[in-house]
Amino acid sequence: MEWIIVTLASLLAGFVDAIVGGGGLILLPALFATFPSASPANLLGTNKSAAFWGTGIATWRYSRRVHMRWRAMLPATLASFAGSFAGAWVVTLIAADFLRKLLPLVLVALLLYTLVKKELGRTHAPHLALGTEAWVASGIGLVLGFYDGFFGPGTGSFFVFLFVRVLGYDFLHASASAKLLNLATNVAALLLFAAKGHVWWHFVLPLAIANIIGSLLGAHLALKHGAGFVRGIFIVVVGALILKTGYDAFLR
Repeated sequence: MEWIIVTLASLLAGFVDAIVGGGGLILLPALFATFPSASPANLLGTNKSAAFWGTGIATWRYSRRVHMRWRAMLPATLASFAGSFAGAWVVTLIAADFLRKLLPLVLVALLLYTLVKKELGRTHAPHLALGTEAWVASGIGLVLGFYDGFFGPGTGSFFVFLFVRVLGYDFLHASASAKLLNLATNVAALLLFAAKGHVWWHFVLPLAIANIIGSLLGAHLALKHGAGFVRGIFIVVVGALILKTGYDAFLR
């Protein structure tokens, strides 16, 4: 019964994550609820083993239909990988608890800004020179990669928001680019967890297949309905993240 529950959660996580990020909001709590006595490291590693496949498929799907600014995104991908690996290493030395109370407040500000700026992310209009864009995107990748390795919740949504606000992307192009960088952060974290033996390999196949199916469905809807649809899902996911992280920080 346990594998059915977490497999369905992985399907939904892949669907949501392919559109706008936030799949960890679904699968990770499902793993913790289903296996309450398990080591958190094992659950985190197993979550990453599923997310890797879904994010990889979504990245491939988007890259075939959305024009990716590769000269900016490839160095940003390397920076994201390095940042995530460094963050995962640092979290083995110090606790990330201080971020729990800060995160929901940051997410509230992000959501309010998106709601007030109704035209934000509806038009794809990159405004930086390509070289400058590569440096800025790499800076975003390094910082958010470190955050993803160190703490994690909302990383995909932060990528999308910053690509829209700072680089001038629409929500569809921002989501496509975020998938690429999120893939790099997932790979870095998965390598670390796997090296330390924190992956339940007997769960990987069903979780990965479910995550891939959900990811294909999510990417299909995002590509079909465009930036306005992705913006709407972004608002819903960030709202859910606020409720989840707020509960964890102040009520649990």
